[in-house]
Amino acid sequence: MNKRTFLKSVSLLSAGLLAGNSVQAVANSSNHNVLSLKKPTSLPRKGTIGVVSPSAATANQKDIILAKQVIEALGYKAKLAPNIMARRGHLAGTDTQRADDLNALFNDSSVDAIFCLRGGSGAARILPLLDYAMIRANAKPLMGYSDITALHNALLAKAGIVSFHGPNASSSWNRFHVKQFQQMFEQQTRMHFSNLPKGEDELVNSQYLTQTITPGKATGQLIGGNLTVLTALAGSTYLPEFDGAILFLEDIDEAPYRIDRMLSTLKLMGALDKIAGFVFGDCNDCTPGRGYGSLTLDEIFADYIKPLGIPAYRGAMIGHIKRQFILPVGTQVEINADAGTLTMKEAAFS
Repeated sequence: MNKRTFLKSVSLLSAGLLAGNSVQAVANSSNHNVLSLKKPTSLPRKGTIGVVSPSAATANQKDIILAKQVIEALGYKAKLAPNIMARRGHLAGTDTQRADDLNALFNDSSVDAIFCLRGGSGAARILPLLDYAMIRANAKPLMGYSDITALHNALLAKAGIVSFHGPNASSSWNRFHVKQFQQMFEQQTRMHFSNLPKGEDELVNSQYLTQTITPGKATGQLIGGNLTVLTALAGSTYLPEFDGAILFLEDIDEAPYRIDRMLSTLKLMGALDKIAGFVFGDCNDCTPGRGYGSLTLDEIFADYIKPLGIPAYRGAMIGHIKRQFILPVGTQVEINADAGTLTMKEAAFS
């Protein structure tokens, strides 16, 4: 099943699960009852990081070994969720197994933070099964990206907690990621996110080029993630409020016409007209298919983002790339579209 077919099935299944689930009263609350922001407790040195797989199944034991080695190399202990090697079709176990694992790690006092093993697809299916009241009471940092976008948005909308859009546990961790992790989680720096300078063999910075769409500065709550996953939550109560937000987006393997359609969805639902700033990261393999022509990404951003008149830029180090920022979803940040930067205006931890 490809990603687009899966997302259609997710919408139908999520609606059915939500209607039939009377246990989680918090999960069924309206988005209009906006929760105050709750920041997670900081990660203690030599603490324990839980590893959960809320989306696609893990194909082999190697991913588990690498995830444990990453966490131990960072100086922490790893604790694997009970069902991390489970499998049901393309998913890492049943919806109940995956939700139970995530609920258990949040409720486990011996676990100080949570890394998602990988993305893929399937995280949206477990959103109605999460205990948001318990999660808020036990706020701890959760990190991941791609399909984990569903969790970032739901945790902010339903539990009001900050989470972190960054490498998964089985990602290719490198010195850049380690430095980001140390600055964010250990030093608790108010990060200034600026693309890396040009390489030694480059005349100009072509690899990490940012492009201003509309100049200016603005401050707001940072929300966003993977464009496909985020727009698949449209119409649900698992999206946070967009009013005055700084929206960041990225994607992979999506033809420009599909990027156009998803931005159209955000426009039609009123989200784009509410935001205060816009950042687009990388769109890996987002090239036109065969056919009679295609809009370019430049034209798509000119159609949807430029008319908003808000600070906006593209090319940030966000997405399915070798080096990506660790972004604190839910915190106040300042966008500088002229410089192509984001700057944290508050701490990410309590």
